[in-house]
Amino acid sequence: MLQNFFILCSGADSSILKDCSKGEQNKYAGIGATVFFTAVMAFIASSYALYTVFDNIYASIFFGFIWGLLIFNLDRFIVSTIKKRNSPRSEFLQATPRIILAIIIAVVISKPLEMKIFEKEINQVLLEQKNELTRANKDQIALQYNPAITKLNQDIINLKGEITAKEAETNALYDTYISEAEGTAGTKLLGKGPVYKEKREKHDAALAELQALKETNTQKVTGIETQIAGLNTEYKKVVNDSQPIIDGFDGLMARINALGELPWFPSFFIFLLFLVIETSPIIAKLLAPKDEYDYKLEDEESAVRTWVTQKVVQREKLMDTDTELNEKIYSEIAKEEAVYTYKKKKVEELLKLQADRFHNLQVKNL
Repeated sequence: MLQNFFILCSGADSSILKDCSKGEQNKYAGIGATVFFTAVMAFIASSYALYTVFDNIYASIFFGFIWGLLIFNLDRFIVSTIKKRNSPRSEFLQATPRIILAIIIAVVISKPLEMKIFEKEINQVLLEQKNELTRANKDQIALQYNPAITKLNQDIINLKGEITAKEAETNALYDTYISEAEGTAGTKLLGKGPVYKEKREKHDAALAELQALKETNTQKVTGIETQIAGLNTEYKKVVNDSQPIIDGFDGLMARINALGELPWFPSFFIFLLFLVIETSPIIAKLLAPKDEYDYKLEDEESAVRTWVTQKVVQREKLMDTDTELNEKIYSEIAKEEAVYTYKKKKVEELLKLQADRFHNLQVKNL
């Protein structure tokens, strides 16, 4: 039962193989088993690869099963179409495109399994890439907000500088009228004379301006700080909104690229393993000598080819003979007077009917 199933998988003609030796049946059962288990590995690999795309196990299994059937059918077709010939060169030529197809299939099967085998290492590479993307994303978004925030901070510095300059001016006026009162500067007269009052009034006016400037600039600074806080909040919101996109950076293409960042040696040998599995039935059939099954298959094919060729030749001969007989028969009929008279009578009747119909049509159109 199991052997018959694997023979079916090999694409061999079971009716011919039944009459072959047990060793021949076992050989083709082994080829069929290779084809079957390659399809199973293709199903597992494609299901995992599609799961990274769909994030749905049922959809992944369904499409993975379809892909496994496709690979099974391709492998079965490749193996079954390799036929032994008497010329090794012609055998190699007919196997070349099938080997190329087998290499492509091996790549398609091996890559998803490599991603599963090296999943932890790939996750580490993806984590580093995500961190780098996060930093780059923050820097890129900051370029939109930093100029405005820098300008607002400079405005705050300018406003505070105005207050500092006014305080220095007021303090200088204070020192001036105090020195005038003490007689250490100015008129050098001790006491609060007219000059003292004048300088005191200037100081008091400057102090009032300082108080007003402080109130005005403090309000402006508070407004600017509110704007800065709003920009910082907006910046954080944009960063947080874009972060899920970076967190989702673990799709199929990202994992393939991350796999390419790992050392190539282990990945290459996994690919070679699947390449050997995929091409082994083809290579085995090319290297194996012409066996019992090949001879019997060639015998049946040659019998059918000979039979078809014979039928084609017979049809051609029949057509040539029939053509020759028809020419002879019609040439003899053309010489008979009765046939000529009858044919002439019918043609005359037809011409009269056509003339009457044309006449009636012309009269109707008048």
